[in-house]
Amino acid sequence: MGAIGVIRLSGSRALEICQQFFKGKNLLKQRSHTLHFGAITNPAGEVIDEVLVSVFKAPHSYTAEDTVEVSCHGSPYILQQVLALFIGGGARLAKPGEFTLRAFLHGKLDLSQAEAVADLIASETKAAHQIALQQMRGGFSDQLQMLREQLIHFASLIELELDFSTEDVEFADRTQLTALIQQILQTLEQLIHSFELGNVIKNGVTTVIAGRPNAGKSTLLNALLNEERAIVSEIAGTTRDTIEETLNINGITFRLIDTAGIREAQDTIEAIGVEKTMQKIAQATLLLYVFDVTALSPAEVTADLALLHPQGAALLVIANKMDELEAQMPNAHDYFSRFFPDTYLPLSARYRSGMQQLKDALYHSVTGTDNLAQNPATAATIVSNVRHAEALHGAHHALEQVLQGIQLHISGELLAADIKTALAYLAQITGSDITPDDLLGNIFSKFCIGK
Repeated sequence: MGAIGVIRLSGSRALEICQQFFKGKNLLKQRSHTLHFGAITNPAGEVIDEVLVSVFKAPHSYTAEDTVEVSCHGSPYILQQVLALFIGGGARLAKPGEFTLRAFLHGKLDLSQAEAVADLIASETKAAHQIALQQMRGGFSDQLQMLREQLIHFASLIELELDFSTEDVEFADRTQLTALIQQILQTLEQLIHSFELGNVIKNGVTTVIAGRPNAGKSTLLNALLNEERAIVSEIAGTTRDTIEETLNINGITFRLIDTAGIREAQDTIEAIGVEKTMQKIAQATLLLYVFDVTALSPAEVTADLALLHPQGAALLVIANKMDELEAQMPNAHDYFSRFFPDTYLPLSARYRSGMQQLKDALYHSVTGTDNLAQNPATAATIVSNVRHAEALHGAHHALEQVLQGIQLHISGELLAADIKTALAYLAQITGSDITPDDLLGNIFSKFCIGK
């Protein structure tokens, strides 16, 4: 229950239905984007609540329809009573997402922007919020529209060639078309590649902390979270089950999973824990392999990594208890770094030294940058939706076919078919339909045929 509850009506009768129960100015005669004080009363004349009513007239509203927003006091009883009055007056409850659906059907948003509304509501970090906001404002759509217009232009030229096929005329310069396809393929590849980052920002990074018993995995988890989340002891095999927590670094959510130590199990319960560890490792996006520098040699670490590191997952090798080893071996850091130059990080989880370096490495390992959240301009080109990524893959494949067709000198009819396929995949993202009218409109607007 909140201090204010808002009930929204949208549709051709929105103002009329609200006016039936509103005691105040005649809403049907008010200008769009105005606010009015009054009361909502039932048919018996009893006041349900004093309210503020916002009027938005078509097409200048979120849905492009007449829309009324009634701001009531937040009592569930009041809201239920007002809803019941409106439904009795001819309204119905909206279906999930229906207001945004109506905005899409009336051309206020394209499909990718409509999907971004849901992403914006669900965003839990600054980076996720930025991507959703940029997409909702049309950053991604504008880029796709530019690609679409270029492809429609050449498709229309090829269609024109087919109309003059008996005269052996070539309107679409194949050299220019090749250059355009190569340019678009490069753009699509950048967008497809950005999905790896976009998916991470939207859904978080599954980060598994693994290693042998007593390596300091649970101590490392506690140090990263800056709280005593996991039980720590000198007894090997203390962690029997997985422990999961989240850590936010510069707008990226890392879903940390502390696991049981990898060794030959001493009992049935530990065996189950080790089995769970291997399952979590197989699902990891990022593996933090932790080893005790006082107990393992580089060769043993390499053997562990060959067993544990899942294909395709990012890897950071954490050399823990470095403070103990450096007391005996001052050049310990240089010694181990020779074996793991790209992924190696020395630290002491117990004394929480090296934590900032580790957080920086975690962030950089999945974003490839030092601070994505401070560069909102990049968010316009980041794809975070699986459906969009699949459609981009489809468009990329179709344009590769176009390129191959040009090299093989296939007929314009087949080239046009592949271009239309690419256009159809791009249209899946924005929800726009490709029809012959697009091609005809382009021909008649740029050429003097039938003048």
